[in-house]
Amino acid sequence: MNNATFTQKRKFIVKLGKMLHKYGTPAYRLEAHLLNVASSFGLKSSFIITPTALTFVIWSEGHENEYTHAARVAPGELDLGSLSRTDELVDELSNGTRTLEEADQRLDYINDLPNPYSKVATGLAFSMSGGAFAMLMGTSWNDAFWSAIISLVVYIFVLWSERSKGVAHMLEPLVAVVSALIACAISVYIDPGINIRLVILSAIIVFIPGLALTLGLAELSARHLVSGTARIMDAIMLLFKLYFGAFLGMALGFALFGQAEFIAPVPLEKWTAWVAIAALCTSLIIIFKTKAKHATWSIASGFIAFGASYLGAIYLDFTLGAFVGAFAVGIYSNLFTRIANAPACIVSMQGLIVLVPGSKTYIGLNALMSGQDFLHTEHIGQQTFIIFMSLIAGIIFANVALPPKKSL
Repeated sequence: MNNATFTQKRKFIVKLGKMLHKYGTPAYRLEAHLLNVASSFGLKSSFIITPTALTFVIWSEGHENEYTHAARVAPGELDLGSLSRTDELVDELSNGTRTLEEADQRLDYINDLPNPYSKVATGLAFSMSGGAFAMLMGTSWNDAFWSAIISLVVYIFVLWSERSKGVAHMLEPLVAVVSALIACAISVYIDPGINIRLVILSAIIVFIPGLALTLGLAELSARHLVSGTARIMDAIMLLFKLYFGAFLGMALGFALFGQAEFIAPVPLEKWTAWVAIAALCTSLIIIFKTKAKHATWSIASGFIAFGASYLGAIYLDFTLGAFVGAFAVGIYSNLFTRIANAPACIVSMQGLIVLVPGSKTYIGLNALMSGQDFLHTEHIGQQTFIIFMSLIAGIIFANVALPPKKSL
């Protein structure tokens, strides 16, 4: 590796940075990781990472060689399997198992790998995530069933968006409109016992940017101000598009089908929340393309997050339960890094998704715009803000208590 030329090294660093960004790595983790890689090459470097732009400045000791690279990129999407393979590749390069040329070729191979899970499996994962979220809300089996069905329809539009740029451009409001229309039709013609607004939220839960908001706040807390601000604004705009789509879809649905008198169904038992966590975490393994060998770790992260936050809510406060959950997930993910020698975010993302109040943000937006609550919620804006802050504090405290072994 030390025998490689400056050009080979900087090309690898730039390609590595672009790939890790594509796989959804947060800015503060990506910059730290690239600094470590450049340092292992004997190079000096500086990076500016944002959701839509990357800047690399790389130079040798004494400034004999200097290189600056700036690129406009699309926001990354979580691909934890590719992230794990890339991290393993960097480890192999560091310990001399691979040459720099081999590692460069391996990056291309990882990037070209197809989704390890079939479209049928991914569709079932979308369905499971919608149904599981409705169960977590503690409503009824009716809501969980119809949420799962409509989530399948949403996945069909996701597949369509892969073939059509027009659909991809308007995917979020489109799936919200379609989900709302279907939910309104079901309430009138099939099942008047569904909570229309909750079913819509559950069907589009994969698009709710709760994790993006949390990562944006985490980047701000790490003093990555540009990246954090950009990520938060992108998440807010996505939330607006989803809410407008749902609002438009309900207006059209009520105009086309009318409104049925709501018949309250039997609510779910509390124990079903644990079943919902198992279903949700299993679905996220497929949606995030997590490697099979990390599946058990990922599912355990969801249970740890839910269980710790539940106990924290009992003995401290509901909003502080999120702090306890995030602290437990942080400790667990850093232990995972030490034991499995893999990036902590592979399991921490699963736990954080269970904790993030993205749905509360949507519910609060609905209450603000329409003056109606579709779940019993008091002071939801204040709760959402405190939960976000608790999550960030929990992650920071966990990294202090047990420092991560890896930068990713």
